Amino acid sequence: MVRSLFAIIAMALLPSTAFAAIDTGDSAWILTATALVLFMTLPGLALFYAGLVQSKNIVSVLMHHFAVACLCSVLWVVAGYSIAFSEGGAWFGDLSNLFMSAITTESVSGTIPESLFAAFQMTFAVITPALVIGAYVERIKFSAVLIFSGLWLLVVYAPVTHWVWGGGIMASWGVMDFAGGIVVHATAGTAAIVAALVIGKRASFPATQPPHAPALTMMGASMLWVGWFGFNGGSALAAGQGAAMALLVTHISAAVASLVWMFIEWRKFGRPSLVGMVTGMVAGLATVTPASGFIGVPGGIILGLAGGYICYVGVDLIRGRLQIDDSLDVFAVHGVGGILGSLLVAFLATDTFSGLGLPEGATSASQFMVQFYSVAITVIWTAIASYLIFKIAAVFGGLRVDGDAEVEGLDLSQHGERGYHNS
Repeated sequence: MVRSLFAIIAMALLPSTAFAAIDTGDSAWILTATALVLFMTLPGLALFYAGLVQSKNIVSVLMHHFAVACLCSVLWVVAGYSIAFSEGGAWFGDLSNLFMSAITTESVSGTIPESLFAAFQMTFAVITPALVIGAYVERIKFSAVLIFSGLWLLVVYAPVTHWVWGGGIMASWGVMDFAGGIVVHATAGTAAIVAALVIGKRASFPATQPPHAPALTMMGASMLWVGWFGFNGGSALAAGQGAAMALLVTHISAAVASLVWMFIEWRKFGRPSLVGMVTGMVAGLATVTPASGFIGVPGGIILGLAGGYICYVGVDLIRGRLQIDDSLDVFAVHGVGGILGSLLVAFLATDTFSGLGLPEGATSASQFMVQFYSVAITVIWTAIASYLIFKIAAVFGGLRVDGDAEVEGLDLSQHGERGYHNS
């Protein structure tokens, strides 16, 4: 007790040097935002996806999310953070910070502790491969989920993060991706379409069963909506005007896109659905994400309108016309939405739409080309790498459960548990 008291007095008397750059308000906000983004995966995204599958596969979906969250957290500490945010080169960070060995209690990133910055970024590294889960539910082996997610984090997510946010090639071009339209949604969406093509359709597709628990999906979607305030607002890495505006435009885009999706279904089918409306919300959130820190309220409304409509068209194209079994519409919602927002930010960030402005010397046309090239390179690399990773996973135990296991459900065949028990 006495020793602790002397330590506190000594710290108070010493000049404030190591901790001079820390802003407690910024730190408090990013601590909150970090919790919110993890909340998006566990339980938000897990419940959102779990309600959309058949009841015999709910445990497997929940297991996928929990396991991916644990695995990717560990891999982020081991090597992912170093690959993404060490200096390295234009395409790949170096390995000087393996196991986060360079982070101490005195390390600072901007106005927050570097340990907090690393933790905040870890939650993004967790949710991105978790988004891909929606493409292969109800037919994939659990071992394949672990192999794919782990390798994908290190080979795709971490390098792309370095390109955009870690001082890599796209950062040098002046790419605008505030919270992950390219880093998160374009990569996850592209990996999802590759997964659907490589693993193949569910045995019952296209006559798949309807979602077994829309209530669970709505609850998960609501958690995603709340968590997204940390996702986009936290990406300002400070508690100020930027975070506040990002939060506002995020909310309005989600609300507008939900209404757009609802009215489309209402007109097309004669009645709106709960699952459709919450899917529209996610589309609006994905679309506004890359632009959220650069636009004003008019931009948020426009992205909500565009995201709600174009992502709906994407679902109809991928699942309906092309007959690709991206089971929970990951590419059509996250991929299309993230890419759309990444391209439109070149126009919506201008004064015309009350935006915060483009990088110095850029015009809408020149910035659009930067956005386009960044998206194209990311999509191409993600597609190639994802395909190769799935092929590697296939060698080590295979990708798909057999027909009997698929009919029985992955809950019993893969985990020996049931989501529901009849009384």
